[in-house]
Amino acid sequence: MAPGLPTAMDRPHFIGIGGAGMSGIAKILTQRGARVAGSDARESATAQALRALGATVHIGHDAAHVAPDATAIVVSSAIREDNPELARAKELGIPVVHRSDALAALMDGLRPIAVAGTHGKTTTTSMLAVSLSSLGLNPSYAIGGDLDAPGSNALHGEGDIFVAEADESDRSFHKYTPEVAIILNVELDHHANYASMDEIYDSFETFTSKIVPGGTLVIAADQAGAVELTRRIRDTTSLKVVTYGESESSDIRIHKITPRGLTSEVTVLLDGKLLTFTVSVPGRHYAHNAVAALAAGVALGIPARNLASALKAYTGVKRRLQLKGEVNGVQVIDSYAHHPTEMTADLEAMRSAAGDARLLVLFQPHLFSRTQELGKEMGDALALADASVVLDIYPAREDPIPGITSALIIDAARAAGADVQAAPDKDAAVAAIAGMAKPGDLVLTMGAGDVTDLGPRILTHLEG
Repeated sequence: MAPGLPTAMDRPHFIGIGGAGMSGIAKILTQRGARVAGSDARESATAQALRALGATVHIGHDAAHVAPDATAIVVSSAIREDNPELARAKELGIPVVHRSDALAALMDGLRPIAVAGTHGKTTTTSMLAVSLSSLGLNPSYAIGGDLDAPGSNALHGEGDIFVAEADESDRSFHKYTPEVAIILNVELDHHANYASMDEIYDSFETFTSKIVPGGTLVIAADQAGAVELTRRIRDTTSLKVVTYGESESSDIRIHKITPRGLTSEVTVLLDGKLLTFTVSVPGRHYAHNAVAALAAGVALGIPARNLASALKAYTGVKRRLQLKGEVNGVQVIDSYAHHPTEMTADLEAMRSAAGDARLLVLFQPHLFSRTQELGKEMGDALALADASVVLDIYPAREDPIPGITSALIIDAARAAGADVQAAPDKDAAVAAIAGMAKPGDLVLTMGAGDVTDLGPRILTHLEG
């Protein structure tokens, strides 16, 4: 077995290897010397990148893809029991490992920072990965999205820090034992797995209980769910709890956020001194993410001033307000936002960046269950745009729910005063949004599904 590999992970097979979380673990294992194989539903740039590292990637799911000498089968919660590769693995008696257990094993013996929260995890994890790398600390990292720089969602570094996105959606973040944990926010989401806010709080409390003795919890001071979680654990925990935010009670207080086009200047009060730095992405919520990253780095003993300078190196994550191009004075930007809080934050950031220009949105709802629970709030968020086009719901792993369609969002948006229309298909959506756009406008493709593919098509339409 190659050195530095967890037990039984020298010849792993990943079912769904192209997913953001799965591919990151596969990349790190490959970089550590494992003989990695796996399958995915379709060809992708991720599959090609894994092959370039030496992994074997099959397209389509077939029992024949599972090598008899595989030492572990790695799955995510999205893999169903009737998957032919999973069935074959069980016939062969190959151990089945959830991706969270594989990631936890990769962190063993290092100094992990785990980034949790209902939203903002990918951005904050990425900010830490980039800033720590620019300081020469060579961290390992596993992120739920691809960075603009250094261009990957995961890396095996030679340093002793491991930065990981910690996913609460299926409670898999309970598997990690970080030295420093960040909780950005606590809200009700993932309705297939959580029935109430009490269940969410219980889950996050379990996560905080996994932080190593003497470790640090960095948690938001301005978000209601985070404040309530802090209240619940403060009297029972021996952890060092560091709060951050604009609240006067914050341990690290955000003194001022100054928008500067597609960047922000942030001033924080830390240890009685003001510290100002630049965040190379727009919006108040991204400034908060940067301060959370700063606080986590300081908790590991890294000088705040060094981190503040290094954070400027972060230039974004694909699909997190990523500029796709500009044609005839119209900028097309891609947003992964799919929860109402994320939608509102990105729309407010773009509204600030747009100035007097119009903001046009092509939105694709993500999941029937989320639309059922939060469709009204999604519609309210769309009222922040000058005009919106809404696609059908992207189902991902879910089966349809009777009566739950995009009409729930459209009706709520119109009730909130929004100019919004439905699109019967993607061709119509592209034509509609491109037809509205005028020089100076910002067009935002928004959602966690395949709406991201429409940005280039809108740009082509604008050229015509």
